[in-house]
Amino acid sequence: MSTDGAIYTCSSSATATAACAGQVIVSGSYGGEYNAFHAAKWGIRGVVLNDAGVGKDGAGIKGLPYLDRIGLPAATADAMTCHIADADHMLDHGRISHVNEAAAALGCRVGEAVRACADRMTAGPVISTAPPAIGGGRRYVVHDVAGEPNVLCLDAAPLLEATDAGQIVVTGSHAAMFRGLPDGVIGPDVKAIFFSDAGVGLDGAGIARLADLDTRGIPAATAAAASAPIGDARAIYRDGIISHANAAAEALGAAAGLPIKAFVDMLLARARVNAADGRG
Repeated sequence: MSTDGAIYTCSSSATATAACAGQVIVSGSYGGEYNAFHAAKWGIRGVVLNDAGVGKDGAGIKGLPYLDRIGLPAATADAMTCHIADADHMLDHGRISHVNEAAAALGCRVGEAVRACADRMTAGPVISTAPPAIGGGRRYVVHDVAGEPNVLCLDAAPLLEATDAGQIVVTGSHAAMFRGLPDGVIGPDVKAIFFSDAGVGLDGAGIARLADLDTRGIPAATAAAASAPIGDARAIYRDGIISHANAAAEALGAAAGLPIKAFVDMLLARARVNAADGRG
């Protein structure tokens, strides 16, 4: 996290602290309601998020009309102009792709630099109204059969717990790393893990975590943002289509174009065979 005058940057809205109160947040998070909520709860002047390629059902920008409900200026940066999960890179290089009505009223516009948009927001009032309640950001068990790995759907990757080691996990998160560096978000040694590709974005930032997980031998893949809404792990499990996979996942049959659920079923079938052979 850092501050730049009245502009506060953070890799994720969920990691923002009370230090951002009264400022403008530039967050590396995708622009859904979950991240919009976590920014707005501090009482700020405005927020710029990443559009994550916009994706299915406009999931990458749903936080903008949501924040209009409390009059909070909000905008998204085009994922193809800057690195998702790296707010400082967004501030320095990003271009605005979408603005809400409250941001437009301050003069923020599509195509301008993120920094210019954030500067405009600093002139707005602090919005202290509590943001509306949201329904995302939860954990679900979608497969629980004795002797097999559980299949868990987590709307945000930081919801991972140490006891999730050995399970198959589908997250609603992008596969970027905070500031592009190993960050410890995926702590437990899961059997396999899936993300949204967040539109892939500039320099492949939205899928950078796949290669990092290869160093630990953890199979990992991303769903195309256009196939399932980012932030909705159950939709990614049910409808997501693989866009990218790391070497560990490819060795088990993952390939672009294969449904996430079909690959999970393959992993479960392999686990049953291994259990029958006494290989665990």
